[in-house]
Amino acid sequence: MKVQPDQKIPTTVLWDEAYLAYKFSESHPMAPKRLDMTARLAEDLGLFSLPQISIEAPYVASDEELAWVHEPEYVQAVRDASAGKFESMPERGLGTEDDPIFPALHEASARIGGGSLVAAEQILSEKSARAVNFAGGMHHAMPEKAAGFCVYNDAAMAIHRMLDAGVQRVVYIDIDAHHGDGVERMFWNEPRVLTISVHETGLSLFPGTGFANEIGGPDALGSAVNLALPPGTGDGAWLRAFHAIVPQLVRAFEPEIIVSQHGCDSHSQDPLTNLELSVDAQRQAAIDIGQLAKEVCENRWLSCGGGGYNPVAVVPRSWAHLIAVTADEPLPVTVETPERWRRYVKEAYGVEAPEKMGDDVDLWWRSWEVGYNPNDDVDRTIMATRKEVFPLYGLDPWFD
Repeated sequence: MKVQPDQKIPTTVLWDEAYLAYKFSESHPMAPKRLDMTARLAEDLGLFSLPQISIEAPYVASDEELAWVHEPEYVQAVRDASAGKFESMPERGLGTEDDPIFPALHEASARIGGGSLVAAEQILSEKSARAVNFAGGMHHAMPEKAAGFCVYNDAAMAIHRMLDAGVQRVVYIDIDAHHGDGVERMFWNEPRVLTISVHETGLSLFPGTGFANEIGGPDALGSAVNLALPPGTGDGAWLRAFHAIVPQLVRAFEPEIIVSQHGCDSHSQDPLTNLELSVDAQRQAAIDIGQLAKEVCENRWLSCGGGGYNPVAVVPRSWAHLIAVTADEPLPVTVETPERWRRYVKEAYGVEAPEKMGDDVDLWWRSWEVGYNPNDDVDRTIMATRKEVFPLYGLDPWFD
């Protein structure tokens, strides 16, 4: 969708309080309150009132739509679990510690899938250039089973719909702390889809996959790209790694649409991971992906949420920034969070909310072009990924 330089970028935000039904238990890390606080923060910041933003409600995806990327037998198993027909089916990932069964399991999960399908349709129909489904990003769900808090893979469903509509090249960029294994698996041998995952190494974090030599199936070598960063990687090193891999491959692939997953569990305060990013760096990554969408594919960009298990201090700020960036109106990190929002968080959840939209950090990073340090763990990780994939795109051909 071509947007004139002086024109606001039409953007769809998927939101409905029905999303809050995706609740495994009172104590489960995937807490729906993180979505509630994100939506309220975005509204109180005035983002939902921006003239270029339209709010659309998700719908519950049909079994036929779910079967685009999931086995029909698995969809039926989720339905049966929701109906209380069994307590556990480990071979389907249901009734496990990660994915407990609850009565609304099928409907709540399929609604997230429907949300990303609405987002995809808004872009395909050119009603919007961009869309964000911050409740989505369920990237671990596999064709045959649930995994890692994810039941149905909404991002993969959206990509499938795009391909079915005639889109020839889609780039999927995943910046969650965990490897985007489900989406990668579903398009492993599909040359029309390039999946790029920037994550903490599987040597220290679930799901234990996503290494540099995992590069796609025999008919699509180079279609999977994995940047497996060491534990403790902070803002500067993470951004250095991102900029040493992602922009070059996106430009070489020339996608028609970018789909991105913005799990914010890479934050230093996330209880389940070992990366050390700030909200500021997560915002910067969103800005960089948005710039690529502007440069390469006429602004067509579908962004999703994902992981994030600090529901007060991290998730709402990171995804409010994501909404603002997707709408091409990024918020300064120095902006104060609205008093109304902080009061709500205190009254509803009994905790103090952050007073500013950023973490007050220095985001400087060293460009890859200034030199490679073979003694640096992150640089070795970058080099491993570039050696595996770049020659397949005519980049760094001396590695071939």
